[in-house]
Amino acid sequence: MRNGDDLEGFDGEASSASMISAASSPYQPTTEPVSQRRGLGGLRCDLDYLRGTLGRLKLAEVLLALTAFICIETIMECSPCEGLYFFEFVSCSALVVTGALLLLFSLSLHTRIPQINWNLTDLVNTGLSTFFFFIASVVLAALNHKTGAEIAAVVFGFLATAVFALNAAVAVQRWRLGRRQQSRQGSEYIRARSESREVVPRPEIQRLDA
Repeated sequence: MRNGDDLEGFDGEASSASMISAASSPYQPTTEPVSQRRGLGGLRCDLDYLRGTLGRLKLAEVLLALTAFICIETIMECSPCEGLYFFEFVSCSALVVTGALLLLFSLSLHTRIPQINWNLTDLVNTGLSTFFFFIASVVLAALNHKTGAEIAAVVFGFLATAVFALNAAVAVQRWRLGRRQQSRQGSEYIRARSESREVVPRPEIQRLDA
């Protein structure tokens, strides 16, 4: 039989061997966070938004603004050119800003910046785009030379105006709904604070009054 010293030596050798085998094993446990294993840092495409009303309107706005910008860029000669330059600026600005908002909303990046009122931001963008697209289309229609590219730019400009106006109407509804929810939450918070501040008579005060 083995005595206690032999058993302790055997246990030490076994633990050393297990440590060596664990260190040499290719299947090592990892403490890497799951979020770091994702390729794009947790970004995901919000298909529900793209399939919804606002997502479809945003896609239509980007496509119409891009088409109008391409049409205006194919014009090589102009006289006067002020209407063309103004339409080019409006279509390019609407394309960039609306495309950026579409990217933020479709990837849910706007949820990482809750300090910004995104409903109001969308409302301002669609309202300004509607106004300036309408003015630019009217000016280009009045000053064009009846070429195919100019006529196509005017047509797509008015189509973009209509889509932006529809999006602005939807954005107004969402903005009003958001304000109602905020006011309701604020009233509930004030009521809760007022209820918590109600004075509860303490026993020592009651004894002094007695």
